[in-house]
Amino acid sequence: MLQSSPSALPDAAPIEAQPLSDAAQAAGDVAAAVPANSLDLLDLVLKASIPVQLIMLLLVVASIASWVIIFRKAALLRRAKREAEQFEERFWSGAELGKLYEGASSRGRDVGGMEAIFEAGFRDFNRLRQRRGADSDAQLEAAQRGMRATASRELDSLEHNLELLANIGSTSPYIGLVGTVFGIMVTMHSLLASSQQVGIKDVAPGISEALLATAMGLFVAIPAVWAYNRFATAVERLATRYEAFAEEFSSILQRQSHLEG
Repeated sequence: MLQSSPSALPDAAPIEAQPLSDAAQAAGDVAAAVPANSLDLLDLVLKASIPVQLIMLLLVVASIASWVIIFRKAALLRRAKREAEQFEERFWSGAELGKLYEGASSRGRDVGGMEAIFEAGFRDFNRLRQRRGADSDAQLEAAQRGMRATASRELDSLEHNLELLANIGSTSPYIGLVGTVFGIMVTMHSLLASSQQVGIKDVAPGISEALLATAMGLFVAIPAVWAYNRFATAVERLATRYEAFAEEFSSILQRQSHLEG
């Protein structure tokens, strides 16, 4: 019986590495393109120099203050507009002025806005009307003075803290710019003190923290400026509305005084 020789067996074919598919190669290229160190804002803040950190803290406080003012002022102006609409509806519905005055001057009520203007004007008008010898012109002038004073107080309360909001919106970008200048100065001085060769990796962290201060200043300023312009326009519209009501109510009081006279 013949035995086959080991040399007669066919040689095993060498295993060759298969080339990667196009999709796998593209995925590898994308992974290689992703930077090893992503931008970490918290790390930039913590590693920033002391002057830059103080400026960032000041911007954070200014941002919190501006948002508190924004929320409170928005609620106050919405309430003032709603109360003006409700009182105008009652006033022009044909209700008696005496009943409206009793409702406005009742104890325990917090009267504001247009209703407070009406209450002040009608109170001063009645006070002079009950005096002997007071003519109709004097009654009307007293009512107009009371309405003007009350309207000034109401508008002053609506404009409260708007100046602070405007100051925050106008100064925050410059405060952030000061932080940027300090950050660049500190970075340049630290690099000049180093005897090693300086590259982009050495400059990038300091420049990033410096520019972050400017970005924070803009993020604080933009909402503050937008809110100030919106609230100032709303207050101006309410002022026009109060003034128009005072003029119309003065005409009603004038006709009433002449009829009684």
